Amino acid sequence: MANAVCELLGIAYPIIQGGMQWVGRAELASAVSNAGGLGILTGLTQPTPDALRDEIARCREMTDKPFGVNMTLFPSINPPPYSDYIDAIIDSGVQIVETAGNEAIEFWPRLKAADITVIHKCVAVRHALKAQSLGVDAISIDGFECAGHPGEEDVPGLVLIPAAAAALDIPVIASGGIADGRGMAAALALGAQGVNMGTRFCATLEAPIHDNIKQALINASERDTRLIFRSLRNTARVLSNAVSNEVLNIENQPGGCVFEDIRHLVAGGRGREALLSGDANGGVITAGMVAGLIDDIPSCAQLLKRMMVECREELARAQARLPVL
Repeated sequence: MANAVCELLGIAYPIIQGGMQWVGRAELASAVSNAGGLGILTGLTQPTPDALRDEIARCREMTDKPFGVNMTLFPSINPPPYSDYIDAIIDSGVQIVETAGNEAIEFWPRLKAADITVIHKCVAVRHALKAQSLGVDAISIDGFECAGHPGEEDVPGLVLIPAAAAALDIPVIASGGIADGRGMAAALALGAQGVNMGTRFCATLEAPIHDNIKQALINASERDTRLIFRSLRNTARVLSNAVSNEVLNIENQPGGCVFEDIRHLVAGGRGREALLSGDANGGVITAGMVAGLIDDIPSCAQLLKRMMVECREELARAQARLPVL
C-alpha cells in the first residue's frame, strides 16, 4: 500500500505503534518495524537521556527498519530534562519523532534542523492547524475513544478524523479506537492516510508487559474503561480496575478533590509495577475503548498482515454494498 504516510516514513504499511509509557520499549518497537509498520520507543519510559541513548542503540540491534521516538511534553512542577532527551534523540541519529503536548513547540525547530520527520499528536483540529503552520510533517489526530489523554472536548474519531483531513494539507494519521482492518478501512474512508494504535499493540506477543495484563485487555469490553482526572481537567482514559474506580470515588466526593488526594493511587511507578507483575488491580493501566475489540494475542507480524488483508476486504465489501447508479 503506497501512500503519503508510507512514503514519508519509509515503511511498507501505514500502521504506527504509538508511544506508550512503560510499554514503548525496543522489544515492541523493533517487532512493529520488522513487520512493516513504524515502531516507536517512548522516550520518557527511560529514566535518563543516557538510558534513552542505550535503548535507541538496543532497538537498532533488533531492526534495520525505520523506527521513531515519542516525546510527550506537558507542563509540570518538576519536568524531566526535556532538552537533554531531545539531544539524545538527535545525537543518536533518530529520523522520526512523535510529539505530544503544547511544550513540544519549543523543540520542533531543533528537530527540523536535524532533518527529523515530526509527527504531532493532537486532539483538536485547531491544534493540528497550529502545528501544521509551524512545520510538522504529519498529524496524528486522537479521537475521544483513545487511551491516555483525549483532551476535554470529547470529539470521537468518526467526526474528528474527517474534520482534520478536510482542514489539513499534510498527512493525517487516525488514532484512537482502531484495532483491526475494519477500523483501518474506516479511517482511510474518512480521509486518513494511516493509523496509530496503542492498546491493540499491548495485546501482542512482543509487548513487554505481563500476560495477565494482556488477558485483562482481552477480557474487557468496550464499556470497561474509566475517565479519571476529569474533575482536574486532565482527563485520562484507563482500564476499569480497583484503582481507577477508587480514584473516581474520590473525585466524585462532595467538594471534589485535589491531585494530592489521589497521588498515591496514580503514581507512575505503581502503574509500571502493575504492568510488570501482572496485578491488573495494582495500579492505573492505560487502555482505550478498543479493548472491546481485542480477542487474541498475535505477534506484531501476524497482526499487521491480518490488518492489511482485512482492510482491503472491508473496503471491497463496502463498495459492493453500494447500489449501482
